[in-house]
Amino acid sequence: MNIKIITPVFNDWEALKLLMQKTMQVFKDKNHTLSFVVVNDCSSLPYIAEDFRDFDIEVVHLISNLSHQRAIAIGISYVADKEDYDLAVVMDSDGEDQPEHILDLISKSEQEPNKIIFARRSKRSESFLFKLFYAIYKMVFKTLTGNIITFGNFSLIPKAYIKKLAHVSEIWNNYPGGVIRSRLVFDSIPLDRGTRLAGKSKMNFTSLVLHGMSAISVFLDFTAVRILIFASIMIFSSVVGSCIVLYYKFILNQATPGWASSLILAFFIVFLQGFFISLFILFMVLSTRRYNSFIPYLGYKKFIDYID
Repeated sequence: MNIKIITPVFNDWEALKLLMQKTMQVFKDKNHTLSFVVVNDCSSLPYIAEDFRDFDIEVVHLISNLSHQRAIAIGISYVADKEDYDLAVVMDSDGEDQPEHILDLISKSEQEPNKIIFARRSKRSESFLFKLFYAIYKMVFKTLTGNIITFGNFSLIPKAYIKKLAHVSEIWNNYPGGVIRSRLVFDSIPLDRGTRLAGKSKMNFTSLVLHGMSAISVFLDFTAVRILIFASIMIFSSVVGSCIVLYYKFILNQATPGWASSLILAFFIVFLQGFFISLFILFMVLSTRRYNSFIPYLGYKKFIDYID
């Protein structure tokens, strides 16, 4: 079987080399042929071809830094134009996606050949604070989108799905979210996350928040509907509350001085908040419909500087 491994990289050349060595060692006695498509997200550290001479590798150099997710989308689109492979594997270049787990993904794919197979993290090596925020992110994601996301980028894609996936506009912002939104059939298996092979992680709190927001943005219309429902409940509750206050004041005459006016003012503020939230969401959704969605496969070439 010919396997294309798609991995984005930003300055992690040392970790990438160790990952490729480890991957080749895992597949040394296997009846598979490996080749690597490395998407260089405009690294500031130079790519030294001599360090990778022992590997079947193509390095796609991007003309500007586009972010991790968009580098993956370009890698998928680039591979979609190739024919010399049977399946593709998307994985990070730092080593946290363990090469030996590719065999688990292949095994699962053999049982379910017409599905994209993701690695679902059964054990994470991050700090307690990271795990806490990640749990909050999953809860917010479920609340706003109605979907559950328990996996990252590490995945196996059958060849028949590559070109279809490259035409899914949502993978431009978030690859896992784009797969969920695409309605392509997928499954996942529990796999432990490894540790970084070299260097330091460039992911910080701001990056994590932006990553979470990009995943939620894939489901903008679903999110907008849920926020509109919440805003409508705010408006309805403020109107009902105001009616109850007026009933107690003018019908039952049980309101103390200043009590009714204070509550009416509070309900009016809630009403205005709900109204303006609804208005903002409505205009935001309508404005996004004015523009055509970006299809990675149709536009990825303009982001490529050159290919090694």
